[in-house]
Amino acid sequence: MSTLQPTLNAAADLPTPAAPVTPTVSARTWIAVIGATLGAFMAVLNIQIINASLADIQGAIGAGIDDGGWISTSYLIAEIVVIPLSGWLAQVFSIRIYLLTNAILFLALSAACALAQDLSQMIVLRAVQGFTGGVLIPMAFTLIITLLPRGKQPVGLALFALSATFAPAIGPTIGGYLTENFGWQYIFYVNLVPGAIMVGMLWYALDAKPMKLSLLREGDWAGIITMAIGLSALQTVLEEGNKDDWFGSPFIVKLSVIAVVALTAFLIIELTVKKPLLNLRLLVRRNFGFGMLANFLLGVALYGSVFILPQYLARIQGYNAEQIGLVLAWTGLPQLMLIPLVPRLMQKFDARIIIGVGFVLFAASNFMNIYMTSNYAADQLLWPNVVRAIGQALVMAPLSAVATSGIEPENAGSASGLFNMMRNLGGAVGIALLQTVLTKREQYHSNVLMQSVSVFEQATRTRLEQLTQYFINHGILDHADASHRAYVAIGRIVQKQAYILAFSDTFYLLGAALIVALIAALFLKKPGQTSAGGAH
Repeated sequence: MSTLQPTLNAAADLPTPAAPVTPTVSARTWIAVIGATLGAFMAVLNIQIINASLADIQGAIGAGIDDGGWISTSYLIAEIVVIPLSGWLAQVFSIRIYLLTNAILFLALSAACALAQDLSQMIVLRAVQGFTGGVLIPMAFTLIITLLPRGKQPVGLALFALSATFAPAIGPTIGGYLTENFGWQYIFYVNLVPGAIMVGMLWYALDAKPMKLSLLREGDWAGIITMAIGLSALQTVLEEGNKDDWFGSPFIVKLSVIAVVALTAFLIIELTVKKPLLNLRLLVRRNFGFGMLANFLLGVALYGSVFILPQYLARIQGYNAEQIGLVLAWTGLPQLMLIPLVPRLMQKFDARIIIGVGFVLFAASNFMNIYMTSNYAADQLLWPNVVRAIGQALVMAPLSAVATSGIEPENAGSASGLFNMMRNLGGAVGIALLQTVLTKREQYHSNVLMQSVSVFEQATRTRLEQLTQYFINHGILDHADASHRAYVAIGRIVQKQAYILAFSDTFYLLGAALIVALIAALFLKKPGQTSAGGAH
């Protein structure tokens, strides 16, 4: 016992192993991250804020409804092409020069769009603005996963979630208010003040590094060209397909063939060249692969719901842009309060549980809207929108953190480009799908309802007589004319009801997409459980 006691005493004096300490992050680094996420927020906001006021812009510059759609399409095509390019271009020109140049150009082009005189000018300016705005989104994501230590990344990703989920939700609110009260030009001018703050923050906080122009000679140009052609064609097909009757249009057929050929070539090139533009092998990593699938479906529901709700409120309830914005504010404002709390939740709970709860709530918010009636308006949409806001706030940051856990610094650009491109592509697919479903289901419900509204039914004849008498009492002296107007009125009532049923079907589809996203999220492994190489 006496010989053992000194040993025990010595052991007691040994220092206990210290818990891992998260490295401190300098104020300058936080300024860089906040400045970059502010840029991403503005770039995403720019899409939805324009869509809310598209009709006003079309009227001001003399664009037709069909042609005016290119104001948004040109921006989206440029954006989805540049997002996966940004990681490589940031290496070539250095993050500081690349990010600052595009941030300044984004602001200059915002002002230029407000001064556009005709449709051709607006389309060109919006396309170039899309190239600059598209850079801001993945670069913010890249800075978060490269500059911040793992313990602080949830805070950075929560900031990024404000751009990914809060910006689309609040865009129509801001766009509607500015258009109704100041004019459509101010939806472009609104970028200038926060944009100047963003440029100042990035100018101060980003370190100057030499450019590596020699990388241009070693660039994966075959991959770049095939990707740009394929994504441009695919985005155009998705944006214009429903309007042009999909494969009934030779234009859409040709573009679809181009998209399939170019993107297939891109995949082959990326998997065979020594220095690919994007490291597609990241997709075989369990968390990144399933995270990408969940993120794609999140994009379908996120951008799809922002598209379908204003359509419903304008077409069925007759709301103007400002009224629509006030309804959608309840999908945005709760997120502003909840998203900052998500990093704390991630410290206390498994991130995968938070993701699951978020997807369940987001899906539930859509299922709450599948039994709409003609009286279903702002008051009835309040609680579904609040539930949706809570779900969106819970999903984005944890999903990003789990999907990108274990990504090496050299793969950060590829991971950021792929992750953000997939969410945007999901949005494009979702909107195209919803447009088609809305059209087809309206036709289906119209046919079903018209079978019930028959002149052989006593209820129909009674309603026609009532409407005919109504028109006669209000100044239509010709009985035949009054009767014709009664038939037209009945047709409009049936069509409105058919559209309400079709809108209900679109919300069912969005809810189903989110259930599939939830299933994909169930396959995620807890960060840190993957092998050292992160291959599983």
